[in-house]
Amino acid sequence: MRPGLARRWFAGIALGLLSALAQAAGLTEIAVREDDGPVTVFYPSGATAAPLKRGPFTIQAADNATPARGNGRLIVVSHGSGGSPWVHADLAGALVEAGFVVALPEHRGDNYRDKSEIGPESWKRRPAEVSRAIDAVAADPRFAALVAIDKVGVYGMSAGGHTALTLAGGRWSPAQIARHCDANIAADFQSCAGLTTQLRGDLLDNVKIWSALAVIRWRFDDANWQNYRDSRVAAVVAGVPYAADFDMLSFAKPPVPLGLVTAGQDRWLVPRFHSSAVLQACAPCERIADIPGGGHGALLSPLPPNLTGLAAELLGDPPGFDRRVLPDVDRKIAAFFGKYLLP
Repeated sequence: MRPGLARRWFAGIALGLLSALAQAAGLTEIAVREDDGPVTVFYPSGATAAPLKRGPFTIQAADNATPARGNGRLIVVSHGSGGSPWVHADLAGALVEAGFVVALPEHRGDNYRDKSEIGPESWKRRPAEVSRAIDAVAADPRFAALVAIDKVGVYGMSAGGHTALTLAGGRWSPAQIARHCDANIAADFQSCAGLTTQLRGDLLDNVKIWSALAVIRWRFDDANWQNYRDSRVAAVVAGVPYAADFDMLSFAKPPVPLGLVTAGQDRWLVPRFHSSAVLQACAPCERIADIPGGGHGALLSPLPPNLTGLAAELLGDPPGFDRRVLPDVDRKIAAFFGKYLLP
């Protein structure tokens, strides 16, 4: 090898190693207030990533490493019902690689440790929990000088997508859930019944539908519109969101750029009643990515292991789905935030 070529080759290797180190995600946790869950934070760091065990997941990150300056912007990620930060670790890694600090609040009463208030009671609180997560990162001395919170991005998936849509100017009410299920329960049964049961095309289906509607009409009779704005939120992405309880007219002119990620084989939140309905109502919205062969759990990456029963059917990958498409989806999400949050 010629000396000049050798020098360029070694310089390229060195630059690649330095780039990989600079892109390593640091990982830490911030305590918020007593009745809030912790905020998990992924962030740029010059440290070397290592395997870290978190519940059933092993992720690559640098535990409590010193933060490095990234692009100066914060993204808050809202998890789905019964969710955790770890199922969004791959997206967080892609956002960190793009220079973002990423904060994942644990939603009270609706997380992997506590499922006592899944549904509208949690959904009413979640947007304010996102705001407090922004406050927590801004107040932490490790990050205060590294992020500007005048323009923050929000990503949410499933119930987290509902949170994201609320922060993008959508208004919703629990009574809209009852209205939707009254009209569409057979076609969108899982969004109405969750993981309690499923329709199997037999004589018990009518009993299941009647029982589900009775519970829904009893629980979801609050017709008050719910809305929430945080002026710091400047761009929003909703992935396979629960959306049937929104006033679709509220998406006609969203106050911030709103992008959606859809999954064609979503059997939990049938797209035509949820994500596709928002896109139809929202002319300025962008479909950032469509995953035609993906189910409702396609955006969970890593996917929770050892899923069983109905959860496995609804969150597991449909036959033939190739998870190798997900890094490209993550990059598109990062590019959307970069477009609207960076100078």
